[in-house]
Amino acid sequence: MRLQDKVAFISGAASGIGRVAAALFAKEGAAVILADRDAAAGHRAVEEIAKSGGNVAFVQCDVTNPQSVEAAIQQTVARYGRLTVLYNNAGGSLPGTKTVTEASDADFWAEINLNLYGTWLGCRYGIRALVQSGGGSVINTSSAVAMSGALSDNHAYVAAKGGVSALTRSLACRYGRDKVRVNAIVPGVTKTERVTERVKGPLPTALVDRHLLGFGDPGCVAATALFLASDESASITGHNLAVDSGYTIS
Repeated sequence: MRLQDKVAFISGAASGIGRVAAALFAKEGAAVILADRDAAAGHRAVEEIAKSGGNVAFVQCDVTNPQSVEAAIQQTVARYGRLTVLYNNAGGSLPGTKTVTEASDADFWAEINLNLYGTWLGCRYGIRALVQSGGGSVINTSSAVAMSGALSDNHAYVAAKGGVSALTRSLACRYGRDKVRVNAIVPGVTKTERVTERVKGPLPTALVDRHLLGFGDPGCVAATALFLASDESASITGHNLAVDSGYTIS
């Protein structure tokens, strides 16, 4: 098993990419904490994964709240004795597309809090636990909008995800000495339940055409996270790995 003896914390794990990754990590031998604001969905996900023999547990967590994130990491370590994989998966663009000249301060801070500050808090408390455990892997979630200015007019979201990509590189430089690797996954449009629900009707032709292999599948993103969590990527750090169907190169 590729994650045998590893302990993973995955935020936003009650649904979407996080839910798929939690099941995959458990299948590959990891003990997995599913963290999410939605307790009902989180417990359902744990029950389903446990039926297949996975070693999983749920912790309710609001990634925008420092006390909530700190407590969730502490519960993980208390339950399993260590933390070796931190997957900051929670995030996503909020409804509505507003440019820099149209967005309110509230619009800006909502995107920053969820996507950048949430990742910051996960790293603040999670990296401490990784260092105490002798090292491990941090997997952040950026976006193709951080690499290509043409994808989105939601400029607050662009700023947030650009911050995640930059933070990833900086943390990799600082914590390599502690045997902590820090990488980010850079998805394009990915067919999660949330995206499918929000994106109805025809999409801009340019958006469709630039996804050279079609819109992404959550399983592909989860498989990339598995690789970054495993020892197979032991020499990879500071990398923003595009899983975007070719969007950023097209």
